[in-house]
Amino acid sequence: MTPLLTINLLRFLFVTFCAAIGANISSALVGSLWLGLILGTVFGLLIVLIDRLLKGVSLRLFSSATFGLLLGLLFANLLMASQVLRYQTETVQWIAGLIVYGVFGYLGMMLAMRSNRDEFSLIIPYVRFARETTQHEPVVLDTNVIIDGRVADLCTTGFLSRALIVPRFVLGELQTLSDSHDPNKRERGKRGLEILNELQRSREVDLSIREDTTDDVDLEVDARLIRVARLLKARLLTNDHALAQVARLQQVPILNLADLARALRPTVVTGDEIELNLVKEGRESHQAVGYLADGTMIVVNHARSCVGKMTTVVVSSALQTAAGRLIFAELKEPVASVVKGVR
Repeated sequence: MTPLLTINLLRFLFVTFCAAIGANISSALVGSLWLGLILGTVFGLLIVLIDRLLKGVSLRLFSSATFGLLLGLLFANLLMASQVLRYQTETVQWIAGLIVYGVFGYLGMMLAMRSNRDEFSLIIPYVRFARETTQHEPVVLDTNVIIDGRVADLCTTGFLSRALIVPRFVLGELQTLSDSHDPNKRERGKRGLEILNELQRSREVDLSIREDTTDDVDLEVDARLIRVARLLKARLLTNDHALAQVARLQQVPILNLADLARALRPTVVTGDEIELNLVKEGRESHQAVGYLADGTMIVVNHARSCVGKMTTVVVSSALQTAAGRLIFAELKEPVASVVKGVR
């Protein structure tokens, strides 16, 4: 049973309970079951409606509002205890007290809900709330970053929060891809589902599936991802550059795997020595080609005979092309045949 069905079942049981209680009370007081049954059902539905209206209110926000209400009532009580209205009639004192308690209670709740945890330490100087670290902030996963597969390794290393959230519509998108007639899309969808299963079985990751809401079903997938991240106050993990730009414009914290890979790309300068596996022949008759761990291609001159071997090369120059970086290198120890040819 999905969480949404469980919640609806609990709501139905609550309304039924209210109707039964109302019927019993009405039977005892009036002698009629139907009046209490109707009133109890209406009362239960009203509570369920209030619950629906408060669906965006978190426990932290409710706790802050309760704390602010208590502070507001405390200050209102201190003001009324000063007896500034002691010469007024009881009616005036009652009206003034009602206004003072209502105003201070409202202002206390609003100020508390707008405040963060550090600001509470000004009111309670000996109590410090634990600061949330980035390791505990939830992360919403995009479809592409799930298929990418590197998120599992990132969680294992501890550089990424272990609290991962996958919206239900992302899971549905993976299911649609896995059922596609296109072999490439079908393979990507199956890979994404397999990675999610691995994450769910991992002890290093706390993976949860967030159910869809009726408010965002008409939005596009990218817009729904941004909406979910903002609603949960989570960071959005993706490797889609366009989605990252839109999320930043809407002030949603974004983690872009492409930016991370670019930042971790090894810096290679002229004169560096690299252990390189030469995997194929180059464009020129004397060249061989190898690749760094990030996929950067290195063209080694006078190394055609070393193809298939691990060789030490020295970087001679580097060029930035439209396809990426292109690095040229020379063998640290020239091949004997090349040396003889030069002589």
